[in-house]
Amino acid sequence: MSNTPTPLPPAANFIKNIVEADLAAGKHAQRRWAGQPGTAADHAAAPLDPAKIRTRFPPEPNGYLHFGHAKSILLNFGLAKQFGGRCHLRFDDTNPEKEEQEYVDSIIDAVHWLGCSWENEGETNLYQASNYFNWMAQFAEYLISAGHAYVDSQSAEEMRANRGTLTQPGKDSPFRKRSIEENADLFKRMQAGEFPDGAHILRARIDMASPNINLRDPAIYRIRHATHHNTGDKWCIYPMYTFAHPIEDALENITHSICTLEFEDQRPFYDWLLERLAEGGLLQRPLPQQIEFSRLNLTYIVLSKRKLIQLVQENHVSGWDDPRMPTLVGARRRGYSPDGFKLFMDRIGVTKNDSLIDYVLFEDAMREVMNESDERRVAVLDPLKLIIDNYPEGQFEDCAVTNHPLHPELGTRIMPFGRELWIEGEDFQELPEKGFRRLFPGNKARLKYGYIVECTGCDKDENGKVIAVHCTYLPDTKSGTPGADSVKVKGNLHWVSAAHAYPAEVRLYDRLFSVPAPGGRREGNAPELERNFLDDLNPASKTVITAMLEPSLKDAQPEQRFQFERHGYFAADRVDSKPGAPVFNRAVTLKDSWGTKGN
Repeated sequence: MSNTPTPLPPAANFIKNIVEADLAAGKHAQRRWAGQPGTAADHAAAPLDPAKIRTRFPPEPNGYLHFGHAKSILLNFGLAKQFGGRCHLRFDDTNPEKEEQEYVDSIIDAVHWLGCSWENEGETNLYQASNYFNWMAQFAEYLISAGHAYVDSQSAEEMRANRGTLTQPGKDSPFRKRSIEENADLFKRMQAGEFPDGAHILRARIDMASPNINLRDPAIYRIRHATHHNTGDKWCIYPMYTFAHPIEDALENITHSICTLEFEDQRPFYDWLLERLAEGGLLQRPLPQQIEFSRLNLTYIVLSKRKLIQLVQENHVSGWDDPRMPTLVGARRRGYSPDGFKLFMDRIGVTKNDSLIDYVLFEDAMREVMNESDERRVAVLDPLKLIIDNYPEGQFEDCAVTNHPLHPELGTRIMPFGRELWIEGEDFQELPEKGFRRLFPGNKARLKYGYIVECTGCDKDENGKVIAVHCTYLPDTKSGTPGADSVKVKGNLHWVSAAHAYPAEVRLYDRLFSVPAPGGRREGNAPELERNFLDDLNPASKTVITAMLEPSLKDAQPEQRFQFERHGYFAADRVDSKPGAPVFNRAVTLKDSWGTKGN
């Protein structure tokens, strides 16, 4: 039975419209590309750029990627692929104090897992911003020589006090009128390591009265005596992100620099800086265009790096790859599908409007993809023994089972059938409630792929708990035989052979938080303060059980995923599974049941 929702068309993508207009106008047709990042002089004698557009995904390697990053990855790589372009993976590693190789490796794995590649037609566009430090320092020196930058010796507190407010202009630094020669000398001495951290800072000279605070002489270089994971101790000055980022884009010939809305106020400085450097002949025109879109906001999760770190450090989850975490390593371990991410991102589209998207839409996309791709298997999650009293002891027979009802080309497999089976505990009721159609004394039901059976009674333990159900089978009613339809029944049961079943650890994952907006504001007359988001953790987000699985699942490989008929989509855990002993994680149920849980 298919649980696929009605297909929806892709949503609007305003950035796609911008790209199409730029291509139609030939805006980027005369760009040249030297085969690697470089200045205007480096590209000048090179052939025309074979890429119609260039985009980039520029993560800072200071943490693990999350669902929000997936939106950016798929957007940037998707646009490049759609329009005959290239997408670069660039590590924005300009901060020596927070970046580690561990994060570099995890980011590479995550991008690959989503099906994206920075290798295209002989180009390998994998870059590190720290490899551009020489150029950045030279560009800073040019800005000084052109009168566009100066060394400020105020303290951080003084700079903050003189910056002004949204309604009041800032005040010029007392060092703003230093001569070009003095600024150049101080900057060289900063590079040489003569000064301690915080003694001086290089600032762009723009307008301290600008209504945009980001244009009030922003800092572009700071002193940091710190070892960098890529450049070691070569540098003791490091560029600010807002200075480095536009330069990185320009050096790499990026045409469309796509980022989230919080960078919109930075765009004027992005454009100002690139214009000044292009005026000096340092950068090739046309310059990159920054375009902002709304970030991903989903119900029932948090994407704040601070909150994610807290969840890990305080052991509310087992680590960054905990299957309940909204990280890409967590999603992969849980069993989510990369194609499910792609379908979801297509559905929600790309806009400038911030909105909170229901997690149900994400899960529906996963279900639709998995329903199409995942082979079926049988698992009994709450095992109850079923004994067929009139079936010969020690006898077994094969039941042919289709691997995928939508794809007959995937063939069939064999499930052994015998006298004792495992069925779901909820499939038997001694005193049936109204409408119950499965097993109860005197009622008949079909064992899917097997026979029709009639319930005759049950065994109980000393506490009155049912421990086994008894029945008789109708020998001429096996599925696939002429007598299969000779008896009409309404109940259909899943089962596995007790003699052949594989007992496995199965982890039933649910939403990590029990409310749509974890840590959201209090309601009513309470003070307008955010709740502690940890108070909203869902205590039932993980349940570990021992299930009985059909024997073929014993050979499942890590990350191999199946639909467990009736229960949902499950994947063999990529960390804890061992050869011949897979552990399974539930990725998503067959249908959304969250609204019926009282949450």
